[in-house]
Amino acid sequence: MRSSGRDFEIIRTKGPGDALDIVRNLSLAENDVTVAAGGDGTCNELANALIARPAPAIPILGVLPVGRGNDFSSTAGIPGDLEKALHILLDGQPRPLDVGFVKGGFFPDGRYFVNGLGIGFDTKVVFTAAKMKIQNSLSYILGAAVNFARFEPSPVIRIRYGEDEMTLPATIVSLMNGRRMGGIFFMGANALLDDGLLDICFMRHPPTRLKLFKLILHYIKGTQAGCDGIYTSRAARFYLEAIEGGMAAHCDGETVCYDGKNLEVSCIPGALRIIGA
Repeated sequence: MRSSGRDFEIIRTKGPGDALDIVRNLSLAENDVTVAAGGDGTCNELANALIARPAPAIPILGVLPVGRGNDFSSTAGIPGDLEKALHILLDGQPRPLDVGFVKGGFFPDGRYFVNGLGIGFDTKVVFTAAKMKIQNSLSYILGAAVNFARFEPSPVIRIRYGEDEMTLPATIVSLMNGRRMGGIFFMGANALLDDGLLDICFMRHPPTRLKLFKLILHYIKGTQAGCDGIYTSRAARFYLEAIEGGMAAHCDGETVCYDGKNLEVSCIPGALRIIGA
C-alpha cells in the first residue's frame, strides 16, 4: 500500500461489535474505501455500519479475506491470497452491491447482511463451527459431520413470496445474496450480487439420513438444484413463519434467532458499492 502511494490507515478491532462503533465515527470522503480485513462476520459488521451512516454518496466496501470461511468475498471474485486481494483493492473499480435485510429474532428493527441467511441444518453447522478453536473451513466440515450424526428433527415453517406460499420442514433453507456458505457449500450456486433479488433454495420434504448425506455432497458442488425435492427461486422479499417449533437462523454467520417465530427478509438493491474482480 505504501509503495502504491495510497493514503491508508489500519484500525484494529478488539471484539464483536467493535467495527460498528469505529465506522460510525470515521471521517470518510465520497470515494474513500472502508476495508474489512477478516471474514464474513467482519464484512457484516462493516456493511451494517456503512449503511447506517448518513452520507451523500453510496459507501464503498473493500475486503481482505483473512477470516474463517470468506464466503462473501469468493462471490465478489476476491482471492484468498492476500497479495492478490490487495492488488484488486488497488486496481479494481467500485460496482453496485445489493444487501439483504432481515427483521425478527434478536433484530426486531432489522439487520443487514451481504452474503446470505440460513435456517436449519446449515445454521446448526455455523453455530457448531463457531465453538471450535479451528479457524478455517475445516471447522464447517466438522460441524456438518456433528450435526449429520445428530440428525435432529426440523421445525415446520411457512414461506411466502410473491404469489407463492409453501409449508415445509426447515431442514435446509437458504436465502442468498452470495453463492457460498460454510467455506465449501454453494447454497445459492447461481446467485448474483447486483440483480436486486435473493436466491432461495430449500427441500420440500424431510429427507432420510442417507438422502441428506447425498444432498450435502451436491451442495458442495452447487448441483443441488437438479435433485429431487429441491426447490429454487428468486424474489425481492420473503416472509417466514414457524408453524411447528422455532427457527434457528443466522445471517453471514451472525445469530438472528435460536427459536424464532417470524422473519421478514428483503433485498435492498445497490445499497453499497464493492471493490471486486
